[in-house]
Amino acid sequence: MFPTWKNIRQVSGEPEVAPGIRFVNSPGHTPGHRAFHLSSGSSQLMISNDTAYVPALVVANPGWHGQYDQNPQMAEASRRALLDRVIAEKMPICGYHFPFPGAGTIAKDGSGYALTLQKA
Repeated sequence: MFPTWKNIRQVSGEPEVAPGIRFVNSPGHTPGHRAFHLSSGSSQLMISNDTAYVPALVVANPGWHGQYDQNPQMAEASRRALLDRVIAEKMPICGYHFPFPGAGTIAKDGSGYALTLQKA
């Protein structure tokens, strides 16, 4: 897509793009969409970007597809994989449209998930 741009380096997988920052593939919301996994020592944080946008809707109901999900089936698969990873690795999560204070933890809740916000 940008093969001749000198200031762009295309990557695949989940490379470390800066110390403690890894790309996480989460396509579907938009083509090539990525989340970010931050780590420092034993501390971790997943920045979902728009993978889990509007948590009250798509975290609780990951099969719901908003008009912004350009590939709804892929967006749902990415969302579920990201939320399952956050649970498995016991890390907090934040995202662009999370309510204040903007970060929390995820747990399974029936066929969906529940976000518990961290105290401010």
